[in-house]
Formats: sequence, C-alpha cells, structure tokens
Amino acid sequence: MYTTSEKLNRRSFLKVSALAGGGMILSFSWLAGCKPKEIEELGMPKEWFRLNGYIKIGENGLITIMSPNPEGGQNVKTSMPLIVAEELDADWKNVVVEQAPLDTDNFTRQFIGGSQAIRIGWIPLRTAGVTARALLVAAAAQTWNVPAEEITTSAGILEHKASSKKAHYGEMASLAATLEIPEEVELKEISEFNLIGKSHKNVESKNIVTGKPLFGIDYKKEGMLIAMIIHPPAHGLRLKSFDAYQAKTMPGIRDIFQIKSHQDDYERTFFDTTSFTDLVAIVGKSTWEVMNAKKAVKVEWEEFSTYDENRDWFGRKEVRTVPKGLENHDLQTQKMTAASKNAQTVRKDGNPEVAFANAAKIIERTYHGPFLAHNCMEPMNFFAHVQGDRVDCAGPLQKPELTEQALSVRLGLPIENINIEMTRLGGGYGRRSYAHWLIEAAVISQKVNAPIKLIYTREDDMTGGIYRPMYQATYRAALDKDNNLIGFHVNAGGLVEPPLYANRFPAGAVDNYLAEEWIVPSNITVGSFRAPRSNFIAAAEQSFLDEIAEAVNKDPIEFRLSLLEKAKNNPVGDRNDYDPERYAGVLNLVKEKSNWDQKTEGISRGVSAYFCHNSYAAQVLDLKIENGQVKIEKVTQAIDCGILINPDAAKNLCEGAVVDAVGTSMFGELKFINGAPDRSNFDQYRMIRLKEAPKEIETHFVASQIDPTGLGEPAYPPVFAALANALYQATGKRFYNQPFIHDLNGLA
Repeated sequence: MYTTSEKLNRRSFLKVSALAGGGMILSFSWLAGCKPKEIEELGMPKEWFRLNGYIKIGENGLITIMSPNPEGGQNVKTSMPLIVAEELDADWKNVVVEQAPLDTDNFTRQFIGGSQAIRIGWIPLRTAGVTARALLVAAAAQTWNVPAEEITTSAGILEHKASSKKAHYGEMASLAATLEIPEEVELKEISEFNLIGKSHKNVESKNIVTGKPLFGIDYKKEGMLIAMIIHPPAHGLRLKSFDAYQAKTMPGIRDIFQIKSHQDDYERTFFDTTSFTDLVAIVGKSTWEVMNAKKAVKVEWEEFSTYDENRDWFGRKEVRTVPKGLENHDLQTQKMTAASKNAQTVRKDGNPEVAFANAAKIIERTYHGPFLAHNCMEPMNFFAHVQGDRVDCAGPLQKPELTEQALSVRLGLPIENINIEMTRLGGGYGRRSYAHWLIEAAVISQKVNAPIKLIYTREDDMTGGIYRPMYQATYRAALDKDNNLIGFHVNAGGLVEPPLYANRFPAGAVDNYLAEEWIVPSNITVGSFRAPRSNFIAAAEQSFLDEIAEAVNKDPIEFRLSLLEKAKNNPVGDRNDYDPERYAGVLNLVKEKSNWDQKTEGISRGVSAYFCHNSYAAQVLDLKIENGQVKIEKVTQAIDCGILINPDAAKNLCEGAVVDAVGTSMFGELKFINGAPDRSNFDQYRMIRLKEAPKEIETHFVASQIDPTGLGEPAYPPVFAALANALYQATGKRFYNQPFIHDLNGLA
C-alpha cells in the first residue's frame, strides 16, 4: 500500500469542520441513492458536513467534491473530483461537483498551465479522499463499537459484515466531521481502482449543450456597468492625451477616464506581463453604448523611450530592458539572423567542431515560426466590484493565485480581502495566464465606485500583446562516409525568448552534440502559448530528423528508434531529461497502430514524435492532395501520459490538440508593421475550417502504472512536423517556414 503522512502538510488543506447549509451548486446528477434498502432520487440535503477542503457530505448521502483548478475545456472539473471520489469510495452517481473559489488555505497550485494540474494534484487529491474515508470509518467504528479495520466501504456505503450493520456516508458524516485527522492513511493499489481508468461524462455536459451561463462573459450582477478600454494601436507607443468630451455625452455613458494597471515601480512577476499599462477606460450601461462611445474618443499617442522593468522570475531577480521603436517584420528577421551568430552555448558533448570538420557530408537547414495570437473564442473579460477595502471578482483566468497577489499590490489591500470566483474559460492556451484585465477591471471599479464587467473586443485582444514568440532555428548534421550521424548542432532563438530545450532528444543520442541559443530584445510582449517553445522547436527538430533519415537511407521511424536505442544503452551526458524507453514506446505503438509498413496508393505519410510536459506523443499523419487542396485523411497517435484518469476525456483532449495544431501550422501567422500587428480579427487571421480538419483521428494510450503526467499540451507539438513530413512526401518540397500555406501555393 502507498501511504501518505504529514510530509504533504495535510493539516493545511484537510480541515475538519461541521457545515450547516449548502453552497452554490453548478453541476450535479439527480440519480439513484446509495442506501442499500432501495433506489431513490436524492434531493438536496438539509444539512452538509465538511470533512476537508475538498469534500462535503450531506445527511442524506449526497456528496459534494470541490474541483480546485480552473476549467478551460481540459476536463479537470470532472477528472480531479474523480480522483478524490476514487479514494473516498464514493458512488459517482451521487457526487455533486462544484467549482471551488480561490482558496490558498485549502488548496495548492490552484491554477492551470504546463499540463501539470493532474500530475501535481494526484497525491493531494487522493489523500483528501482517503482521509475522508478514514474519518467515516472511524465514526462508524465508534457508533457501532466495532474495530475500524473490520469495516469496509463501497459506493458510499459503510459495512460491518460480522454484525450485518450498514450505513451510507451521510449517516456518519456529522460525527466524522468532529474527529481528529489520522496521522497516516493508506492509498489504494492501482489494481483496486473502480472509477479511475473508466470513462465518465463531463459533469458540465448538460449545462454546456443547453447554453447555461458558465463563462465569465455570462456573469451578471445587479447594478453592474460595462467597461471597455482603449490601448495604443502599436507596440512602442504610449498614451499622450485624449479628448472624451463628445463621447461622454453619448447615451448610457457613465464616465471616461485614464487608468494605470501597474505602477511604473512595480516589480513584475512571471505572469504580470502586459503590453500597455496606461489606458483609457469607458464605462456605461450596456456593451453597445460603450462600444459606440469608444469610437468617439479622440486619442493622441507618442513613442516611448527605452526603459527598464524589474522582474521576479519565480525568485530570480532581473532587470529587463524594453527597447523603444516601432518594429517591422523585415527588421526583426534581420536582427534574428545577426543574433544567431553570437549565440550562447548551453550544452556541448564530445567535440562537435572536429566532427563537422571531418564530416563526409553536412546537412544544414533553417526553420522559422511567426508570432501567433491565441484567439480564444471567449474574449478577455472580468467582473470586479471594489467596495472600500473589499474586492469581489469573477471571470476566466488560469493563474488566480498569482493574479490575486498582483491585485493586492496594485490596490494596496491585503490578500484576505480579495475574493476571486473562477468561471469556466472559453479558451485559454496560456493567454489567460496574463490576467492584467482583472487588474484593469478592479481599478475601473474602484474609480467609478460600482460593480463593472470589463470586456475586450476581439480587436483589443488580438492587438494587445501576449503572443507566441517569433522563432528561428538552424540545424546541422554531420555524417561520415558510411552515413553515420557523428555530429548534431542546433542554434535557436527568438523574440524575446529562445525555444530551445537543450537536454531533450536527440541530446544523449549523438556523441558530438552542440546546442546554442540567443534572443532579440523587443517591446512586443510574448508569453505562454499551448506547449510553450515546444510548439516550434518540435516542428523544426522532427522535420530535420526526417531529412537526416532520408540522407542516410533509413526509415524515419527506424532512424529515430536507433537513436533512442543508443540513448538508452549508451547515453551521452547525464542531463538528458527524457526516458528513451518510453519515447521509443510511443513510436513503436504508433508504428503498429498506423500500419506504417503498409503503403496506400495516393496517400502520403509523415511521422513525428516528441517529449514535453513529462509525457510522450507520436503521430502518423496521412494526407492526399485533391484539386489543389490538402485533405488530411487520418491522424494516428500514440500517447504515454501515465495512468489515465478518464479515457474518453483524454482522447477528446488529444484529438483537439491535433485539430488545433493542424490549423496553426497551416495558417497561423501575425506580422508587425510599424509596431502594429497586421491582423486584428478573424476576417484576417486565418483559422482552421471544418473541412480542413482530419477526417479521422485515432488515439491510442500506452498502458501504464506510472503516476499521471501531462496531457493538455504534449499531443500538440509533434503534429506540425508530422504534417510537414507528409507534405514533403506529397509535393517533393520540404517546409521550413510556418505557416505552410505560403509554400503550398502553386504546389498543391
């Protein structure tokens, strides 16, 4: 048995207290009861008893399990409670799932990003469930005067077989809520799981398909006003002055004024990135009235001078210089090429200089990736009501705990006076990690002394910064006269961060290896984008490996497997951050499931595999070209993400990653002209259409007993190269620049 104890600080998040009355229930099932005598429909109980921060049990046996992390479509609102329910031995039909508010006393790492929610929550969530079960067993043992070890639990029922005594959890909840937390509890063996590993419907399914208010954009409060902002039209500009005389006279307008989201001397943390801090705010009765007034405000802008920002990167202090100027795409490209010649070495194995000097053949290729906008379907928005020293907020964001800290500093209020209610995200992908709009909403509410909901227009969002960086990577491979790979060199960088992961494959598989990186400073704000950095470097790396495989006359999968075999049996260096056996496992699985060795006339195939966010993904993409159009017939993918919590949800998540990546690699692009993005809405920024999505996606998971790892992001990066490699097979042309649509013109 796996035991947990005080090392997890359980007393900080497993607090026992009786609780009368219920809370707001967002989603639940009115299904059969757990009483052994007969099936009955459970109504809401008259009294709830809280066993810990995650679990409330009603006197009639209904169970509420709190889902601590924000829900952005990745299904954690179902999966996280499932983990708790498994160890609790609850009847899932009688479980109410409720979105927990931000509560740093009861919950840890209460945010989404990096595909880490399930991985990090795995033991704490299980511990919450098993501790509650232990308290219920102790309460039954005390009530029945029998040894606790003789009591069993199943589907919300406590049973002492020797005395034939039974009770549902609700009958013991009141007493259990008064007992001391046990010092140590035993977690289930994997073989004992009843809920985990089986598919369960999304707890929000009915609300989603019936259009119930779930998202921040739906949020309403009595007396709430609508607010919008005007930000500079180009990066490198700041607010100089504005004239709102005419706009203030328009119907429904309450006020128009200047706000400052962050003070100039504020030490920004990792997710306090924002392009524009000096803004014009328009506040009125309705969205339409505010939008019309926004157009009537006359604003004058000016270029800013180079300035410094104090940054705190999770404890690492630095000063970041933000350069002046209105940037252009061509100049950015020139700066990247120049910077690549002065790169910094971040890993070096063997003697790559000698390997390249002695090579019989050298292959060199350069890959480019553009800026990308996140384009969440739900525009940025947030509700805020500042009343004296009290702040109530509600809306979609990925890092509420970190944003709360920034808001506390900006308003000069203690964190305990700030309440953040988390709504469902209408798309996140990293964009909602940088929740400066919450700060803006609170500052606006404080100014007008009223509850407001700040709404970004699509143009506000797409032109306001926080983009996937612009990247470039040059790869070189050295081959000897026998076509053996004897040297590997990658030189990668970007505006304003490098995409390189120097210790990932093929590091450790090549005797002479060199990894270099560089950056180009910019005033264009960038940030996390689904599978940060990996979304570009995987595309470049896996496309280049295909070229090497072709040059050495090897099958692309067999070539990768041979490198992984070396990394497993005779690894180079000791900093390799991947498991070559698990990596090879997904390649072998996708080879089998895609019938890789079986060729189909008219179908071109590409393969790719990548490790990121602690998980492994491999994909084979089949396409054909009809009437000049690319038709993706099928994508077969193999995923190793450890133990699967909810298989259907996992499959959906990976399928979505494939469609998303196909669209981005084919069409996603943003350029800058005099500091201004050249696209501001969906009529210009090309998104994937239904007819362009793969006709079929087949997902296979590696059977595993390893603790869960990431899933929301790992299936995304390999798709780019699988598509590029398939397009090469179809057209005879390699694709080095994203989006691929430009190089396809005239070929397809």
